[in-house]
Amino acid sequence: MYQRILVPLENTRTDRVIVAHVRTLARQCGASIVLIHVADGFAARNFAQLDLRESEEMRRDRAYLDAVCEELHADGLPCEAVLACGNPADEISSAAEREGADLIAMATHGHRGLNDLIRGSVASEVRHRTHVPVLMVREGQPKGTV
Repeated sequence: MYQRILVPLENTRTDRVIVAHVRTLARQCGASIVLIHVADGFAARNFAQLDLRESEEMRRDRAYLDAVCEELHADGLPCEAVLACGNPADEISSAAEREGADLIAMATHGHRGLNDLIRGSVASEVRHRTHVPVLMVREGQPKGTV
C-alpha cells in the first residue's frame, strides 16, 4: 500500500502520537519512513539568504530527529531524517515530492474555530498544497486506535 511515509515532527509531546501510529503502519506496509522537522526561527528562515550558521535551535532539532530515527531503526524500520528551514507547510509539501513520499502522516493538536484561525494549522495548509494523501492523527486520540 504505502512505500514511503513522510512524518513531520515538531519536537513536542504530540510527536509520540504520530510516531506510534506510523511505526505500526510502516511495519504493516513494509514502508520506509522519512522524518522531517522544519526549523522556523529567525536563523532557520534566513539561513540560506543570509548565509548563516546553524543555530543552537537547529542543532537541537537535528539531534532530536536523529534520536527518533535511531529509535525507529532499533525497531527494524528503515528511516531517514531531514531538517528543513523555512515555512513549515511549504517545506513539508516540497519534501513529500522530493522524497518520493506516497503518504504524509501528521499529528494535529485539534485546534478549532477561533483558536485555529489565530494559531493557524500547518496540517490544513499541507493538505491544500500537496497531491500526496495526508493522514492526520489527533493528539489525545483514544488508546488502541490505529
